[in-house]
Amino acid sequence: MDPPAAKRSRGAPAGPEERDAGAGAGVARGRGRPEALLELSAKRVAESWAFEQVEERFSRVPEPVQKRIVFWSFPRSEREICMYSSLGYQPPEGEHDARVPFTRGLHLLQSGAVDRVLQVGFHLSGNVREPGGTGEPERLYHVSISFDRCKITSVSCGCDNRDLFYCAHVVALSLYRIRHARQVELRLPISETLSQMNRDQLQKFVQYLISAHHTEVLPTAQRLADEILLLGSEINLVHGAPDPTAGAGIEDANCWHLDEEQIQEQVKQLLSNGGYYGASQQLRSMFSKVREMLRMRDSNGARMLILMTEQFLQDPRLALWRQQGAGMTDKCRQLWDELGALWVCVVLSPHCKPEEQAGWLQLLWKWDKLDVCPLEEGNYTFDGPSLQPTVAPSSGPEVAVAGSRHTVFSRALQAGELHWNDAHLQRILASDSCSPSLKGSMGGDKLTFDPQGRPLWLGEPFPTACARVDTLRAHGYPRQALRLAGAIVNTLRLQQRHQLESYKQQKKELLQKGSTSITNTEGWVGHPLDPIGCLCRALLEACRLEEETLSLYPDLGPEKRKVAYQHVPVPGSPGESYFSMALEVALLGLGQQRALPEGLYAQDKVVRSEEQLLALLEEVELDERLVQVLRKQAGLLLEGGPFSGFGEVLFRESVPMHTCARYLFTVLLPHDADLAYRLALRAMRLPVLETAFPAGEPHPNPLDSIMSNRFPRWFILGHLETRQCELASAMLTAAKGDPKWLHAVLGSIQQNIHSPALLFKLAQDACKTATPASAPPDTTLLGIALELGLQVMRMTLSTMTWRRREMVRWLVSCATEIGPQALMNIMQNWYSLFTPVEAATIVAVTGTTHATLLRLQLDGPRREELWACARTLALQCAMKDPQNCALPALTLCEKNHAAFEAAYQIVLDAAAGGLGHAHLFTVARYMEHRGLPLRAYKLATLALAQLSIAFNQDSHPAVNDVLWACSLSHSLGRHELSAIVPLIIRGVHCAPMLSDILRRWTLSAPGLGPLGARRAAKPLGADRAPLCQLLEAAVAAYITTSHSRLTHISPRHYGDFIEFLGKARETFLLAPDGHLQFAQFLENLKQTYKGKKKLMLLVRERFG
Repeated sequence: MDPPAAKRSRGAPAGPEERDAGAGAGVARGRGRPEALLELSAKRVAESWAFEQVEERFSRVPEPVQKRIVFWSFPRSEREICMYSSLGYQPPEGEHDARVPFTRGLHLLQSGAVDRVLQVGFHLSGNVREPGGTGEPERLYHVSISFDRCKITSVSCGCDNRDLFYCAHVVALSLYRIRHARQVELRLPISETLSQMNRDQLQKFVQYLISAHHTEVLPTAQRLADEILLLGSEINLVHGAPDPTAGAGIEDANCWHLDEEQIQEQVKQLLSNGGYYGASQQLRSMFSKVREMLRMRDSNGARMLILMTEQFLQDPRLALWRQQGAGMTDKCRQLWDELGALWVCVVLSPHCKPEEQAGWLQLLWKWDKLDVCPLEEGNYTFDGPSLQPTVAPSSGPEVAVAGSRHTVFSRALQAGELHWNDAHLQRILASDSCSPSLKGSMGGDKLTFDPQGRPLWLGEPFPTACARVDTLRAHGYPRQALRLAGAIVNTLRLQQRHQLESYKQQKKELLQKGSTSITNTEGWVGHPLDPIGCLCRALLEACRLEEETLSLYPDLGPEKRKVAYQHVPVPGSPGESYFSMALEVALLGLGQQRALPEGLYAQDKVVRSEEQLLALLEEVELDERLVQVLRKQAGLLLEGGPFSGFGEVLFRESVPMHTCARYLFTVLLPHDADLAYRLALRAMRLPVLETAFPAGEPHPNPLDSIMSNRFPRWFILGHLETRQCELASAMLTAAKGDPKWLHAVLGSIQQNIHSPALLFKLAQDACKTATPASAPPDTTLLGIALELGLQVMRMTLSTMTWRRREMVRWLVSCATEIGPQALMNIMQNWYSLFTPVEAATIVAVTGTTHATLLRLQLDGPRREELWACARTLALQCAMKDPQNCALPALTLCEKNHAAFEAAYQIVLDAAAGGLGHAHLFTVARYMEHRGLPLRAYKLATLALAQLSIAFNQDSHPAVNDVLWACSLSHSLGRHELSAIVPLIIRGVHCAPMLSDILRRWTLSAPGLGPLGARRAAKPLGADRAPLCQLLEAAVAAYITTSHSRLTHISPRHYGDFIEFLGKARETFLLAPDGHLQFAQFLENLKQTYKGKKKLMLLVRERFG
């Protein structure tokens, strides 16, 4: 018998060979009666066999059988349709219908938009009508779908959708076929219909087809006719003819339709917009889509990941960053981390074929060798210590062995060396009731069960074991993942017990030593494989309470929507649940003592991973069982020695426990306050700073995050210090009303926090908590706030900062809240807390304002005591820094004669000791303002004695002060004026200024001012004493200044010089023989500077 005519093209396959579909959507049984054997068989064949295989196996397949196979070959579950037509991220509110193709397609189906649906063999077609917008006509789209073995293999739609996913019209037609399968007109493949026609019918069929579509198919029809009529043509050498409705061939790849070109284009575009948050979100949604495909055991998951990886490696920024020696952005680094983790899941697949894994590993090796391939950051080993029941503290710090370069793909390549063939591993995965056999433990020397008979999983690093759990979950094996997770937790518990026993044997030695080496070279929280997160998610997934509905947004985890959990019992462990086990695992990881990794991103990832884990725990509602787990684990952490971050001795560069401790403190406080405080106080340590600064010693740069210059490797130190401060603040707030714990917390803060900025924040928070608006203040907490404030003042006294004034004012207000004694104490001990300026201008002044006195509600004697304390403070400040504190001291002491006299004497003494003329003038003006003109005059003369104004300093800053002093002396009388003239002549050499003073003094008689005690009869003459000396000085100054200016004068300044001579003449004429003196002066100038002809001509024109 001749073989059946070929109906399928034998071109190159569409992609790499994929695995078969596996189990289908399940058997839908009729109600009350069993399903027909034909239906059952047809379903199974439709899922697993290509139709060509059916045709080759059986020489003749009856038409009813063919129809049932064709009928059941279309996908039966909407889940895959949803997966290939939904976004991987939550769209903005109100945009679900507009942006999610699945939702839009469902709406079109429900609105009756699908019609003329026809299935011809393995080809489905139909029309979808979509309403137009306002004022737009209805649009009609023709949709075609090819399918094979319950998978859609290609789609075509008139909307020309260019997106990663199926359009809404393809969704509508697919859902119509699934929901209304019996209403769809079904035909066998077109080749079967044609085989039933005779020659005339075939000719008529072809001619009618050409006539109906002659504009589209006529050239093709003629070409085919020519080739068929040519005997030796290639088309005549092929047996049969292709049929697009006959289904796939045996060798064709059986996978869902995926637009590879669109995936590559989309990833490329998103990477080019990498600086935008939306781009990173969409790339993450694509990673989530890969995980969703893996979970459905869809071969397109690996295929899509390959396409994305190739585009990631072609990102032009990689070469630029490498050339510049700069690190990639955090967002980009996080995406690469997720890419690497996904490849571990793909390569470690428990069901992939060896040739598939070999192909993936070959690609990974090629990518790993590229120069632009990003490296894995952090000092994490690749062959770390295996999970073992006994681990002893090492004698020296272990350092990760530096091998070859480790890229983000190195762990996936390492995963390629792992397998699932271990007999004990298979037993763990196969059953919930895995227990020791009668023949003893399996696996030779390797321990396989704990003393209680629960399975263990030893012999490989903990992160690798957890990667297996993540892989099982990713590939749709949740029960197996849960069983392995349970075995790993049993192993951790056994290891923890042995660690405690080991520590007890060496406890005395370690405590005497006071420090320890790190026992974990790589931390589990922040590790590239995220072992703790993988384990917790696997355990919590088994306890989740939520409806089983189609998820349009598969990446929405517990962090984005509220999830309820329940206790699910662990088989073989009475009284234990996976829920409590998840909490235990999280605390084990968070409380692990571990070295801080190298590199900014690796350190930032530690913080971010810790916060993500704690966010997961904070959503859990604690019941009595979970509280017991918390209490037990908290106790073990305190006793854990060098294995616990809460142990008694710490490695200098271990990761601090502040964030974890804050969570534990908050949740334990209502149940066991003593344990909560002990744990939190132990966690306050920051070892890397304790070795740098003894307790209480300030660091060099106090207000900034400290150690950027001293500890360049600790990039996140500022963040860690902030978390330390938050823990301390939580304890202070909780301890309100409990003096015992308040003082314990204060001691811990003073010992462990070295940043004054953070101490000041703590002090502010404590003061705010201690003084609620509707309740009496907590005096103990207020005292602690004040004590912290005083410590800040002492730490920052020698390193003045812009925040000091704020700190000083706050300290005064805090002391005021406590009472007058606290306020007087800081005034009496100001030397160790404040600068003289701060003490005199802020402390003394603020402490005696009307508002402060009202707040304190003092009686007369107590108020006077406070004033006396403030005056004493002001006088001490004035003696220490008279330049800046003398005036504030005088102001504060105004109402007390003795204190005021003491302050005035301090100013006089300081003038002899070098107090500047500017400050003396300021105090002198103050004295005049207070009605003390003689004291003002005295201080003014002292200031003038220090003054020196040169001939060219017309705009000297002291000009106004000198004129004020001259006015003051003139108003006092002739005697005072006569005394000040020699000082003016000695200190002022500026001719215009001297002539101005002279003119002012001749306008009125001395002593006529309101302050004058002795009045003169008439104004003084410029030619008589004491003004004649000033006149002579002014004339001499004009002569000297004229010669000085003429030495280097330029023509553009001739006009100014002529004006200057005009002012000089006015001064000369004040003398009896002034006219003659000025004429002689001009003649001298003409002779001396006769070379300046133009200037001398101007002089003659103006003055003759």
